[in-house]
Amino acid sequence: MSDILCIGSVLWDIIGRAPSSLRLGSDVPGRITRLPGGVAMNIAMTLTRFGLRPALLTAVGRDAEGDELIAACLRMGLDCTHVYRSDDLPTDRYMAIEGANGLIAAIADAHSLETAGDKILRALGDGVLGSAAAPYAGLIALDGNLTEALISDIARSPLFARADLRVAPASPGKAERLMPLLGHSRATLYVNLEEAGLIAKGRYDSAAEAASALLARGAARVLVTDGGRDAAHGVQGQGVITGQPPQVLVTRVTGAGDTFMAAHIVAEARGDHRAQALEAALRAAADYVSGDIGS
Repeated sequence: MSDILCIGSVLWDIIGRAPSSLRLGSDVPGRITRLPGGVAMNIAMTLTRFGLRPALLTAVGRDAEGDELIAACLRMGLDCTHVYRSDDLPTDRYMAIEGANGLIAAIADAHSLETAGDKILRALGDGVLGSAAAPYAGLIALDGNLTEALISDIARSPLFARADLRVAPASPGKAERLMPLLGHSRATLYVNLEEAGLIAKGRYDSAAEAASALLARGAARVLVTDGGRDAAHGVQGQGVITGQPPQVLVTRVTGAGDTFMAAHIVAEARGDHRAQALEAALRAAADYVSGDIGS
């Protein structure tokens, strides 16, 4: 039995990292790796490191890359029973370039996930994991690689009415897809400062200011990060608290937000109060970007 459902992108991350600072047109030596990735996957991998048992709801092609990806997921202890395997859609991929000055550029090709649509959610409605009459009542981590139409359906769906819904936008370019979930009473949004501004339709100087704006727009719970600056946790009716990330040497950035989200979910699941959970998530993210924990 799984502890949490991770719904969204599961794909191959192809990451090029260089030890030097990069600019437009840079051609430098470095390392290129291919690892299982995607927002839902990154969250699930982190959850397993903290002792939880995640199940994946996603789309993976029935191709060689897809078979390799499923095999990798199973080796990590992830439940792939409910993964939608498509005969005609290729396995998705993400490509990023990182330098000493951070993320330079990235392209997420999650078209197969988007095309599969609500097929990935079948187990939540056919009685396997839940149904309209008896909705799934556990934790769900949901990422913004789903289409805006599907996210809108999820916001209204009785299948998600009892779930503890934790939501990440996947990237600033997809942040506005989460707007239908602003009024969902059981949704917690995990966003960075840029994503918060896109959703709340404003420009904010701090995570605390952005969190307050999201609460004013109807968000039930929100966590806003801002790199090495203070992060904020806002709860409707309880205000906003902040926490300072540990200062570390940054060696990687791709996946840091997913690590923060997963660590926060675990902290709350074990009963940490708000300030403790925020501190635990910031510490886990700092360990990740510094390279102190595994990819």
